[in-house]
Amino acid sequence: QVQLVESGGGLVQAGGSLRLSCAGSGRTFSRAAIGWFRQAPGKEREFVAAITSTGGRTNYADIVKGRFTISKDNAKNSVYLQIDSLKTEDTAVYYCAAGPDFAAVTMSFDDYDYWGLGTQVTVSS
Repeated sequence: QVQLVESGGGLVQAGGSLRLSCAGSGRTFSRAAIGWFRQAPGKEREFVAAITSTGGRTNYADIVKGRFTISKDNAKNSVYLQIDSLKTEDTAVYYCAAGPDFAAVTMSFDDYDYWGLGTQVTVSS
């Protein structure tokens, strides 16, 4: 089993940057792909980025390519999401999730087994 805790969210002005962290516990964290999803008020949860268990492959939603960077540090049981050039439409609760490696390719939240409680990101204009 994997437990996940997100952190790093906050209020930031448009154009700024944030680094979200996803801290994992459990022996299987290093063998898990990690995905980031977000959910804005009144909208469905959407895929943002994912990384395979070894960190060897990453995947991004088209709308965030070039601004978001995902990385994984298995020694620290952590995954990071660097967000640059923030836009007001990035405002959402950001969740990390753990699953098998194929989940990093499918971009489907149904393929993830464990979820954190989320961290709020608010971007002001």
